[in-house]
Amino acid sequence: MIRINQLKLPVDHTEEALWAKAAKTLKIPVKEIRSVTIMKQSVDARKKEDIHFTYCVDVETAREESVIHKAKNGNVTIAEKKEYQFPKPGTEKMSHRPVIIGAGPAGLFCGIMLARNGYCPLLLERGEPVEKRREAVDQFWMGGMLKPDSNVQFGEGGAGTFSDGKLNTLVKDPLMRNRKVLELFVEFGADPSILYVNKPHIGTNVLSGIVKKMREEIIRLGGEVRFHSHVTDFMIKDGMLCGVIVEEKEQIPADILVLAIGHSARDTFEILNKRGVPMEAKAFALGLRIQHPQECINRSQYGIPDHPILGAADYKLTHQCTNGRGIYTFCMCPGGYVVNASSEEGRLAVNGMSYHKRDGRNANSALIVTVTPEDFGGAGPLSGIAYQRRLEEAAFLSNNGKIPVQLYGDFKVNQPTRAFGEVEPAFKGQYGFANLREILPGYLTESLIEGIEVFERRIHGFSRPDAILAGVESRTSSPVRIPRNEAFESSLKGIYPCGEGAGYAGGITSAAMDGLKVAEAIASRYERLPL
Repeated sequence: MIRINQLKLPVDHTEEALWAKAAKTLKIPVKEIRSVTIMKQSVDARKKEDIHFTYCVDVETAREESVIHKAKNGNVTIAEKKEYQFPKPGTEKMSHRPVIIGAGPAGLFCGIMLARNGYCPLLLERGEPVEKRREAVDQFWMGGMLKPDSNVQFGEGGAGTFSDGKLNTLVKDPLMRNRKVLELFVEFGADPSILYVNKPHIGTNVLSGIVKKMREEIIRLGGEVRFHSHVTDFMIKDGMLCGVIVEEKEQIPADILVLAIGHSARDTFEILNKRGVPMEAKAFALGLRIQHPQECINRSQYGIPDHPILGAADYKLTHQCTNGRGIYTFCMCPGGYVVNASSEEGRLAVNGMSYHKRDGRNANSALIVTVTPEDFGGAGPLSGIAYQRRLEEAAFLSNNGKIPVQLYGDFKVNQPTRAFGEVEPAFKGQYGFANLREILPGYLTESLIEGIEVFERRIHGFSRPDAILAGVESRTSSPVRIPRNEAFESSLKGIYPCGEGAGYAGGITSAAMDGLKVAEAIASRYERLPL
């Protein structure tokens, strides 16, 4: 197979044009090409008058070596064929089937791989199936009661189910785990384009159906998925796990436990801490959400308010503040909504989401600032959780449980907002005006203002006075890390910390990849269960 890098074509090109450009680059007739496979597609919008796609493609021909020699092009090489490989089974015997706590990306992908390789895992999820969970979330957004175990954070699919389904990751991937994750998403219903677009996304509405199909596949292969199964304690003997307690009454024996609990399982972190599972506080980032008209972002990125082919534009911005803190945009949602993402009574957190079409009127993004254990105002591994809770409580109280909202111009000069400007709000959940500066520490406020003003140089209109701020965005990643060794096991034997909650991931794809890593570690050590 021949690989061509840096193949440039206009955004409105046809498939025939792609084949023709590949043939021209290789200096061969189109009829000599057997297939063209897109490996990567990205948008180059640096010159607004010449926006184009840049491709990496693999081309199959009858005589590869002579074609490459004839092309004499540094962008033409032999494609290195790599495929994901799951390890062969180990030799240790399992006393019980593996237990996985949490049916988010880490737990689901760990479960899929174990189930497909004969290990019949048991998944325990405190929340509801995704279809029931969606109903509970919609009711909450319409003013209903919060369900502590079935909300934007908890339930089948995890927190990522209500976050646009963004699948880009910066994790290095020499073993092709990223590719395997994307292939599994496609197998269960995602658009095949996620295999090659530079910033793949699925959309909240599509992701729900994919999650359900993954659950059904685990069950079909002999695994079990149980909902309303909140693990409330851990059975430990002689420094080893021997079981878990579900809903404070049912004892389930277990000597292999995957902790894929997510970044918001604060009660589980408390129990683990009491039971002596080693963990530590870690740095993370938090701040606010900001909304702009999507047309504003499109105009800045593409030069026009609405691009008929590229759709809603995105952005990623970073800045090192004069106070030494980093500020950056996170979980940017083109054509999306700011949502109430609370999971605890009396506390409020926000997130962002988009549907598959990304056709909402606003773009929104988290504007988050780095914080470290020195900022938490306490000691111990759970000090970051206490820090999050203080800010979430202040956000809840600032507006009687509704999302607190303030225009940037008012936030900047520390005055109340009386009315929206030209930016129309796009929220899921009830909201109202409040002074966000009364919620955040001063070092976060000054970092946010400096960052917004600097980002104006990158995107015209970013610092517009009527941009809508909402808070607090506190669940960006876990404030806790549960250490594990090279075999992915905690020093408390039998426990495998996994995914975002354990501190080893930062999004859907990286959490799913970590689920694969832990499944590999278990499989390479233990025999399959007997049929």
